[in-house]
Formats: sequence, structure tokens, C-alpha cells
Amino acid sequence: MSTPWDAGAFRARIQATLDDFLDTQAQRLEPLGDDAARLVAQARASVTGGKRFRAAFCYWGHRAYLPSPDDAEALIRACASLELLHASALVHDDYMDASDTRRGRPATHRVFEAQHRTAGWRGDAEQYGGAAAILLGDLLQAWADELLRGSGFPAGRTSRALELFDLTRTEVIAGQFLDVSVQARGLASVETAMTVLRYKSAKYSIERPLNIGAALAGARSLSGLSAFGLPLGEAFQLRDDLLGVYGDPATTGKPAGDDLVEGKRTVLVALALEAAGPAEAATLDGALGTPLTEAEIAELRRIITDSGAQARVEAMIAELASHAVAALERADIDPTARDVLRGLAAAATQRAL
Repeated sequence: MSTPWDAGAFRARIQATLDDFLDTQAQRLEPLGDDAARLVAQARASVTGGKRFRAAFCYWGHRAYLPSPDDAEALIRACASLELLHASALVHDDYMDASDTRRGRPATHRVFEAQHRTAGWRGDAEQYGGAAAILLGDLLQAWADELLRGSGFPAGRTSRALELFDLTRTEVIAGQFLDVSVQARGLASVETAMTVLRYKSAKYSIERPLNIGAALAGARSLSGLSAFGLPLGEAFQLRDDLLGVYGDPATTGKPAGDDLVEGKRTVLVALALEAAGPAEAATLDGALGTPLTEAEIAELRRIITDSGAQARVEAMIAELASHAVAALERADIDPTARDVLRGLAAAATQRAL
């Protein structure tokens, strides 16, 4: 990146804003006692850490059209709201996928489940954990809306950003339901898997944050950033799909081969099932969504690799990233923002396995 930008300092500002916001919520909920305190504590855990890509793309989507923000703190609050939305999606996603961990820590539903067991309460601990995760995810989504709505921008710009925020939530929830349905049917074409990827992740991870930032800057047209953000978002999620199968747990914060254990019908898996021989395709298909040993995970990785699916996904990432950067070069935006966005594009798509 040719332009100096302290990404670490930016992430620290986002974290501080989230912490301050949750301090306010904790004070509001204090009359509800210890149960509300546990809910807020887990909200804090869910918004701690992470690469803050969504906040960063919102920030530079804004500066692409308004190089010197009118209100720097309002912009940081708006960017932080997207991290609350992301946390909401992760809490719900982990519960739906029955994931045990997130960023190297126990997933939210597992935390509440353990609290129930430790306290020796009545009823089913697993059901309690699931109920708590649903409620916390809903609360985080409500707080995301509150933080964006009260960020401090003029009413007209806020209204336009909220319209895009509503669209974002509609897309990601519908995309998540499509994903759940695809897994339930146990079959996904490459085309269907790409649709899930686009609506569950790609749009809300990069395209919509860019759009929301630009709308808050008063941009008249969002098409230039969308032409950059959508293919980049697809490349970003394809990289995540590779990490879900081949990634190092120390880097991903998830167990090795977690996507295989969870039975995710990703583009990577769909390509492998399409290209592998009948016997190996049947082995892969039958193993998805079942408990797997390290040796079994290694065998499924071999099948995917030998099918050519890993190489094809790498080629797709490179092609989509190239299209995205080409669109970025054509966009009529601030040169400094273009430089930073170019660097963010590389960071989003070149994460190590």
C-alpha cells in the first residue's frame, strides 16, 4: 500500500467505540441483574478481536467520496455498527452450524450451555445455550441498528444508509436460510453454492459496507464501488472456504477441517463432488456433516485436492480479485482511498492457509 494507514490504530478505535457503546447498554440493563450482566459480557466477547474488514471497507467507502470526513467520530461509530451486525451473524451462524469455537474461544451457545450445567439449573443445558445465542444475536442486530442510526450524520444521509443496512440484513438472512436448506437437502450445485456465498457473505462483508460508507458521504452513485466490492467479496469468501478445509487452527481459531465436520456445501465441496471419481465423490459426500478423525479429514482433503477443486478455487479467487481491482481503477474516487482499498483487497484475498 503506497498510502500510510495505521490499520492497527483503526481497529483499536473501532474496539474502543464498541466498548463504550456496550458500557452504555450495560448501564441500561443493570436493573435486570446478573442475567443481563452475563448477556452483556458475552456481547463483549463476541465483538472482541477480528480483522475489522467490514468496518474498514465502510470507512474507505466513505473517504472514497469525502476524503476529509465532516465528523470523524460519527464515521467511526457508523463503521463500528457493521461489526455489531457481523457479531450477530456469527453468533447465529455458530449455533446453526453447531460449532464449538469461534476465534479460538468457545462459541456463544457453548458458553451459556456450560453456565447452565455448572449452575445445575433445571431443563436442558443445550437448549438453554441455543436460546441464549438466538437472543444475543437478535440483541446485537438491534444494537447495530441503534449505533448506525445514532452515529451523528445528517438525517438524509443516515436514512439512505439505513435503507442499505436493511437491504444488507435481508440479504444475509435469506442467504443464511438458503445455506441451511442446501445442507438439509445434502446437495448443492456449483451455481447454488455461489448464490449462497454471494448473499450469505460476499455482499455483507464488502460490497454493502462500501455502499453504506459512500451513502454516508453523500455519494450519488454506488455502482463504481459495487463493481469492486461484489467480486472482491466473493473472492474473500472463497478464501474462507479454503481456510475452512485447509486452514491452520492457530490461524483460523477453528478446529482443522471444521467445514467438513459441519457439512458445509461450499463452492469448494461442490467442485470436488463434480470432478472426483464416483467412489471418491461418494466418500466425500457421505462423510460431510459427520464426526471425523484427523485421518479422515486428511483423506477428504486429499480427495478435494486430487479432484482439482482446490486449484480451481484458487484460480477463481485470482480472477475475481483481478476483476475487482480493475473496477477499482476505473472508479471515479479519491486516489488515496483507491490506494488503501487496493491494499485491503490484497489483505482480504491473500490470507495464508
